[in-house]
Amino acid sequence: MKRRFGTPGMKSGLVLRVFQCFFAAASIFIMASSTGFASSTSFCYLIAAMGLQVLWSFGLACLDIHALRVKKDLQSQILLTLVVIGDWVTAILALAAASSSAGVMVLFVRDSDLCKLDLKLSCNMFQISITLAFISWFLLAISSHTVLWLLASLS
Repeated sequence: MKRRFGTPGMKSGLVLRVFQCFFAAASIFIMASSTGFASSTSFCYLIAAMGLQVLWSFGLACLDIHALRVKKDLQSQILLTLVVIGDWVTAILALAAASSSAGVMVLFVRDSDLCKLDLKLSCNMFQISITLAFISWFLLAISSHTVLWLLASLS
């Protein structure tokens, strides 16, 4: 069986999961530490979606660490199916949250000039948080794509 980049139980899979967890946690931290994020529901949704992604990625990173320590192969059809479904769910939620938050930022910055008028809003912090959320989603999409092809090759 071919070992691809990002396969569960490999160092590359562990690196992808750690970076997903890191960028999602950084997005949460930056959004939660900025003032005025509670003014928009999409920002709260971004925190919730990134929180789910942190939990999911951290759990799979721990599974990868365990597999690397005991040199166990994680390429069973049932496990890979669960990972693909979990990746898809978290990826859809993360993309929806990041996209809706980016839409609100367009409204704040370009359409209403709210960032210039309201000094309580931390618009730059919001934008950094949204960018980190998109990076985290992109890494999750890579993992999901890899595991999907691995699952297809097992069938």
